[in-house]
Amino acid sequence: MTAARTGIGRLIGETFSASLLYLTAFVVNFEVVLPVQNLFFPEYTSRASLLFLPHGVRVLAAWLMGWRSALALLPGVFLAFFYVAGLEVFTPSRLAGVFIAVTIAPAAFEAFRLLGVNLAPRPDRTPCWICIMIAGLVASVAGSMLTNLAFGSAPVEYFAYVIGDMAGLFFLMLALMLIFRWMRRLGR
Repeated sequence: MTAARTGIGRLIGETFSASLLYLTAFVVNFEVVLPVQNLFFPEYTSRASLLFLPHGVRVLAAWLMGWRSALALLPGVFLAFFYVAGLEVFTPSRLAGVFIAVTIAPAAFEAFRLLGVNLAPRPDRTPCWICIMIAGLVASVAGSMLTNLAFGSAPVEYFAYVIGDMAGLFFLMLALMLIFRWMRRLGR
């Protein structure tokens, strides 16, 4: 019984943390990044962000938690879609978008594992940040294709989504590496 409670407690904690981080990245993206993007690129008519931070949260959550990240991110991703679409979040295309958003990154890491490249974090090895970026690229390309297909977007949107996803992942990883470096220096 204690193990079950521990597992449920862990899932609740992961869900709260991952969803909160996703929602925070999403709100920052829509309330800060997109308005700044529109100031500097007013002729850019795509709805895609050129620095989509939530993709970084999805990829890093999938790297750390594997398939559990899909459950952990589900409330945050659903609320983010609700933030944008309101009650239209319940349309088939939006629900497909939610499903794609929570499953594509863990699916990319699983594909790498099946190909013999296990990127899961381990205490006995340094993370391969380039490999994580490549898994993020695979997730972004697949997710962009599937999401834009579900929404019926023009093919040019696919590239905008991939650019934003990868810039967001790179920015988030860079920020985390700097934070970890700063924390190591404080610990000395």
